[in-house]
Amino acid sequence: MANADAGAGAEAGADRDDSRDGGARTDGARVDHLMDGLRAFGANYTEFTRRFASWLGLHSTDAVALVEILYAEDKGTPLSPARLSERVSLSSGATAILLKRLEQAGHIVRTRESTDRRVVTLRSSPGIRPRAEAFFGPYAERMAEAMAAYSPQEIRRFEDFIGHLSSTMDALLDHEYRDGGPASGTP
Repeated sequence: MANADAGAGAEAGADRDDSRDGGARTDGARVDHLMDGLRAFGANYTEFTRRFASWLGLHSTDAVALVEILYAEDKGTPLSPARLSERVSLSSGATAILLKRLEQAGHIVRTRESTDRRVVTLRSSPGIRPRAEAFFGPYAERMAEAMAAYSPQEIRRFEDFIGHLSSTMDALLDHEYRDGGPASGTP
């Protein structure tokens, strides 16, 4: 999977110069190609997470939740059960059951770090971090190699672009698709 991702990055980098293809691609075709690439990367990442689950002997949803907990810790913003529920699109009840499984497996701990003792913070257990680093280490290295082909200015543009796409999707989910489908239509 990582090889395909690195190759896709190199291909996209080669495609940056319009003169290479004689300007033959239309803007619409470029957008379609870009969206296809984003979908393919998303599918590859989903498969990567599925393999992480299999490697740990977890259900894929449990692994997705564990990855979210680890990622939030790495960013310095640990999750509460409610926030995790939003991130993995599960009800609070289903999230509670999932957290119980992860806790019983020794992958996470629930702590009370806030001055408001009712607030629960989710943390990875000391034993899971080395395993996650062993699994995701090659991925992180390959992604860093792929991104090294781009200038800091290009990376900033990509950040802006991905941020804009993400906020657009958030708005769609929060408004037009809040009840499961488009607000204006029926299936």
